[in-house]
Amino acid sequence: MIEIASTNVLVALLVTTAAGLATGVGGLLVFTQKQPNARLLAFGLAFAGGAMVYVSLSEILNKSIASFSQGYGDRMGFSLGTFAFLCGVGLIMLVDRLVPNPHERLEVDDPFFREHNAAYIKRVGLLTALAITVHNFPEGLATFFATLENPGVGMPLAFAIAIHNVPEGIAIAVPVYFATHNRAYAFGACLLSGLAEPLGAIIGYALLRPWMSDAVFGSVFGIIAGVMVFLALDELLPAAKRYARGHETVYGLVSGMGVLAVSLVLFKW
Repeated sequence: MIEIASTNVLVALLVTTAAGLATGVGGLLVFTQKQPNARLLAFGLAFAGGAMVYVSLSEILNKSIASFSQGYGDRMGFSLGTFAFLCGVGLIMLVDRLVPNPHERLEVDDPFFREHNAAYIKRVGLLTALAITVHNFPEGLATFFATLENPGVGMPLAFAIAIHNVPEGIAIAVPVYFATHNRAYAFGACLLSGLAEPLGAIIGYALLRPWMSDAVFGSVFGIIAGVMVFLALDELLPAAKRYARGHETVYGLVSGMGVLAVSLVLFKW
């Protein structure tokens, strides 16, 4: 069993909470203008997607393989890490099927998207908040366990998640604010969604603490890597494409990868 100091747990929880509360920042940005900037939103979503894919495949998956390799050797460690990654993809696919996705239609000129119907906008806001809240649980686990195991990995991941939580907050606040005209209600919805991350971390840690080991860490990191990659490809990039009017999606994608790559390099020094 791996012994973990209470101070490390507290630091990991604080980092996870800070990343989650970035959702509220996105909510505040909505109140600075009457209409959201669609192109900036597209860039932000794609930026977050690129950052999540890069850190998941370059760091989190490698941590899974390394953890498994500690106890089972390099060949079996690679196999088990890959299997855990695929399990993560399958798990979030199941969640995605059970939770309605408010961004199924991707057409720029979708008449339902352009229609300023209060009932429809409110429904979209509620579905968006629900979907993002459910998906924030594994993100909280990712940040918490990564920081717990190695702050040099957890901090860049927290940065990536905080960045993509900002446009997530915008995605929640815009429909809620336009439907209710209540800033406090829209901001509160963002904060509640963001707090799902530390809540997910606490629940996950409480369940896994008695069995902390290299194998458990390997399983958690592999599953989380799969979850993060799927969320980026299925949620963030399609949504970014919908809001884009030019090359914002690809520019945001490569920018997100570049920023995370540089941040990871800096943390090595």
